Amino acid sequence: MGRLILLTGATGYVGGRLLHALERRGERVRCLSRRPEMLRGRVASETEVVAGDVLRPETIPPALDGVDTVYYLVHSMSSSRPFDEADRIAAEAFARAAREVGVRKIVYLGGLGAGDLSAHLASRQEVGRILRSSGVPTIELRASIVIGSGSASFEMIRALVERLPLMVTPRWVRVRAQPIAIEDVLAYLLAALDHEPDGGELYEIGGADALAYVDLMREYARQRGLRRTMIPVPVLTPRLSSLWLWLVTPVYAGVGRKLVDSLRNETVVRDRKALEVFPVRPRGAAEAIARALAFEDASIAETRWSDEAFAQQQSYGGVRHGSRLVDARTRAVPVPPEQAFAPIQRIGGESGWYAGALLWRLRGLLDALVGGPGLRRGRRDPTGVRVGDTIDFWRVEAFEQDRLLRLAAEMRVPGRAWLQFEVSPDGRGGSVVTQTAIFDPAGLFGLVYWYALWPFHGYIFGGMLRQLAAAMRAGHAGGPGRPRS
Repeated sequence: MGRLILLTGATGYVGGRLLHALERRGERVRCLSRRPEMLRGRVASETEVVAGDVLRPETIPPALDGVDTVYYLVHSMSSSRPFDEADRIAAEAFARAAREVGVRKIVYLGGLGAGDLSAHLASRQEVGRILRSSGVPTIELRASIVIGSGSASFEMIRALVERLPLMVTPRWVRVRAQPIAIEDVLAYLLAALDHEPDGGELYEIGGADALAYVDLMREYARQRGLRRTMIPVPVLTPRLSSLWLWLVTPVYAGVGRKLVDSLRNETVVRDRKALEVFPVRPRGAAEAIARALAFEDASIAETRWSDEAFAQQQSYGGVRHGSRLVDARTRAVPVPPEQAFAPIQRIGGESGWYAGALLWRLRGLLDALVGGPGLRRGRRDPTGVRVGDTIDFWRVEAFEQDRLLRLAAEMRVPGRAWLQFEVSPDGRGGSVVTQTAIFDPAGLFGLVYWYALWPFHGYIFGGMLRQLAAAMRAGHAGGPGRPRS
């Protein structure tokens, strides 16, 4: 039986990614969680989930029983008491328990920075010192901002660049950081598992580039094909900066002033010994951003977007998933999947789009006027579908017989768009049909485009799904006929 690893913070951004990386490596993993019921459905069957809280010292020793290595990825930003006090108390209790039960190694991920640190960075470094002085061999990795799809830093940069063609930028955007890709953070954390520390060891980790936040924003804009103008101003206090970010980056609102205050600190690697000790060669900022964007593209193929949409209440504009906006609708039909899929397979061309025919024709005409394909391409075959086929101003991106059809838009839109249909058995002889419209807006105009059209979604997409369901129930042998207006 292999070593047992205790992972704290498995519901966090880094912890969640690390959990799956450890599982893929075949490691024995135990997760400590305040709400284990929220985590059990997200772990492999072999992974153990136990209830516990680092702020309740009596729950720590049972979780550490038999543990070889601990990943300590806990931060108390949402604690009811001052977060630095909560972090200190938790770290001291955990270090004491780890020493008493004989844990062999602790791995901790903290934050880079030197000099007059923000309260947030000072607290993270204090936790590292507590763990390293615990008597348990400890590896502390201090990282700069993490770039990856869904990370707080990446989402902040994305929201600013996507929404503001003209930015009045405060002083902190000229502070240097050494951003590191989430894949490289995970590589360091996994490498630490195989490194035997001599007491308490500290390593600074970062990507290949040290650059200012404004340069990160420019690189993001370049990769997204956006033109942005940035006007620097010499002031903007942390309080005003947090208000500014709250106004333009809703994803950042919950992070609060504590992290905004940290942006004034330069977070660059000064000691490069991590490159000598660990077999990790971090990528540069441009590649980290490209991979974050590519991961979102890959998730279109790997993720059931409806799960994300139906897990949240769809407000005006649908549900956000990274930069994507998602409008998902579902309907149950009392027919088997092969019969339910048949009308979907015939969509477009002479069969039309089932609802809002006049609006579809108008959209096709407008698209043709601005140089797009419009609706004139039709279909290669009235019923046959292959990946790569054109269907009016869409192209088939994915097709699985009787299960999935995903269309990528080739019409002129300020961004990228997909329309996806999924059919799954309901276990009672019928089917569940899910229709999902996905839009990745390009800049502010893309957002305006999506939200301006949102009032028509109920009529167009809602009507489409209703008429598709009617055609499924009717079980027509031929096409569905012309779409209704």
